[in-house]
Amino acid sequence: MADDLTIEPQTHESQLSVVSSQLQSTMDNGRRTTDHRPQLVRRLLRLWRMYAILDFTLLMANMKLAVIWYLSDAVINLAAVIALLLLAERFAGIGAWTKDQVIFMLGYATVVSGLMNVLFGYNVLIISRRLGRGQLDHTLIQPQPIWVSLLTEGFMPFSGSSVLLPGLGLLIWATHRLALPITLGWLALLVLNLAASSIIVMSFSFLSGSLAFWAPRAAEEISSSSIRLLTQLKIFPLDGLGPLLLGGLLTVLPVGFLAWYPCRALLGLNPAGWSGWATLLAALIFAIITVLIFRKGMHHYGRTGSQRYSNLGHRS
Repeated sequence: MADDLTIEPQTHESQLSVVSSQLQSTMDNGRRTTDHRPQLVRRLLRLWRMYAILDFTLLMANMKLAVIWYLSDAVINLAAVIALLLLAERFAGIGAWTKDQVIFMLGYATVVSGLMNVLFGYNVLIISRRLGRGQLDHTLIQPQPIWVSLLTEGFMPFSGSSVLLPGLGLLIWATHRLALPITLGWLALLVLNLAASSIIVMSFSFLSGSLAFWAPRAAEEISSSSIRLLTQLKIFPLDGLGPLLLGGLLTVLPVGFLAWYPCRALLGLNPAGWSGWATLLAALIFAIITVLIFRKGMHHYGRTGSQRYSNLGHRS
């Protein structure tokens, strides 16, 4: 493929020295930033503002193409939930879920996808592409911790909102139709569960994408396949599944925590008082496991470097 270039290192020792110094600098920067939290928050806000301006400039460069792309992206993502909406309308619900409860769950799932699009675009979410194409060095050479780069450089609030806004619309519409008792505590629990579901998506992508540290060419698209699998399954209610299958869909493939389980707690379908916090606990566990595996991959990368580079898809 023309975009894939194989670069032979000058010497094995020189490449390892460069990568190791980059990794050490990144870790040192991370230690320093913990002592300057107010400055770090201001820097994050400045970076988000800068990337938001870049995203807006990209859209405004050609208004006609921007509108076509925006609308088509919204239609494609809404089409993924239309089938379930039609089923809920035809049968006045699905299983124990009423039609409006299904709409609430679909809105919740769409908002999670929208948050991923807004916060982690440009192949940050699909991290295996960056690792497999040798683009991690673009991040390592920046004078800031790697987590700051990954948290900010995929920010695209304008072009990514084509999924987030319809999801918010579905969520608000369903909440109104269900006449839920909206309190400050319920809203806080909704926000926390949305954040936890998003963290689980991010963790699962990075966990599977870490394989690209060891097999960059073979695992280049594994994150996109993982995200596609979660997206296709997260909109379905999982009531009625056997314990073995349900357990697998809450652990090995955490589809249940992306909409079904948190919505059961928010809608009062799960009477257990701790159910509203289960998704947060799952997010914490997945995040810890992902950090450990990703760090192990980073250490491997520090020893071997990358023998492959392609600039395809890099935000430049």
